[in-house]
Amino acid sequence: MTQNTSISSATQSRPATARRAGPLTGHMDVPGDKSISHRALMLGALAVGTTRIEGLLEGEDVHATAAALRAMGVNVVQDAPGIWHVDGVGVAGLHAPDDVLDLGNSGTSARLLCGLLAGHGFTAIMTGDDSLRKRPMNRVIAPLRDMGVRVETREGGRMPMSFTGTDSLLPIEYTLPVPSAQVKSAVLLAGLHAPGKTTVIESIATRDHTERMLSHMGAEIVIEETPAGRRITITGQSELLPAAVKVPADPSSAAFPAVAAAIVPGSEIRLTGIGMNPARIGVFTSLAEMGADITYTHERSEGGEPVADLTIRAAALTGARIPAERAASMIDEYPVLAIAAACASGTTVFEGVGELRVKESDRLAAIETGLQACGVEVTTDADSITITGCGGPPPGGATIATQLDHRIAMSFLVLGMASENPVSIDDIRPSETSFPGFADAMRALGADITEGNPS
Repeated sequence: MTQNTSISSATQSRPATARRAGPLTGHMDVPGDKSISHRALMLGALAVGTTRIEGLLEGEDVHATAAALRAMGVNVVQDAPGIWHVDGVGVAGLHAPDDVLDLGNSGTSARLLCGLLAGHGFTAIMTGDDSLRKRPMNRVIAPLRDMGVRVETREGGRMPMSFTGTDSLLPIEYTLPVPSAQVKSAVLLAGLHAPGKTTVIESIATRDHTERMLSHMGAEIVIEETPAGRRITITGQSELLPAAVKVPADPSSAAFPAVAAAIVPGSEIRLTGIGMNPARIGVFTSLAEMGADITYTHERSEGGEPVADLTIRAAALTGARIPAERAASMIDEYPVLAIAAACASGTTVFEGVGELRVKESDRLAAIETGLQACGVEVTTDADSITITGCGGPPPGGATIATQLDHRIAMSFLVLGMASENPVSIDDIRPSETSFPGFADAMRALGADITEGNPS
């Protein structure tokens, strides 16, 4: 088993500071989509034959998935930067790992692997870093227990956990109590191992990368729009076929330079090959409603996913009410969209964001305390955030505790690029989980980001 390299020790922290500089200009190659990268590795592992993946995100979260698959007998190989291949072992072909599966900071790895392991009659112990061990797993465990798996966790459904699958998995029909692409995906992956048909019903559509890739690799999957919501049914116990996968650039990662360009005066940047899956682009819809200048060109399809090039220019932003039904399409982007709201004129309200309480950190609390420390008026309740924008550069001047959360780290560096005074974060290392080389990429556009303790 590859040794865990996840972030945990404060003694190794790397503070960073962002300051106002000139306009951001130029082109950025955004890293590959994290969600699709995880799924490409996992479904490639279940296929019979070799799956070639181009554009795989080479961040710590995806490496955690690759290491876990290797520990269970899958040959996962990097052929060149961004180019990988997976020699699949078939739907029921994983082997019991010899050691604990350490998934670092990756909640996606943990939850989707539960679905992958459900149809295997062995026990695996899963753990993660300090942040992941605080995140509850009950939401994904509940339907899998209905299918016949046995799971033991710490109090509150937290890791480390002992997960025992079964080769006598039961098909189920499961209605998601709250929107969750990870829970949906885990049930569908488990359904690959169960006889007959397994169905997931979601009242609010979530990102559909799993369904698209399952179909791309030959699974029998049917999607219906019904009065009860979106109904996804998979027929189990059939083999997946290897298929080339081209991973688009991650819209969640693209949101950081996009917001930076929108709020730093005079900026104009171009982001190429960004994934435009309708279930993922709520952040760009919301930015446009706030007055952002975003142009889409070269719209196309790659590997079953819609893709486009984006040009973002600085513009005066205004507050907006962002509805709850959009949350599923942008749940990871609220921290950086909150930065845009802080610079806008008027009030912005994000509704239906209670899920942020149980992400890599309590992101509602992190947004609130971080923005308040930077002189921005913000309030939260159980399910919403209200931000009174500064109508221009916020005061800034604070040091933000990232709590090992990559999106909090990158979001407040973006704020520092536009605020009157520099903004520091206590640790830039978390950004490596999803956006390797974030600071270098932003500096190439003209951002002023320095590492080390602020002077």
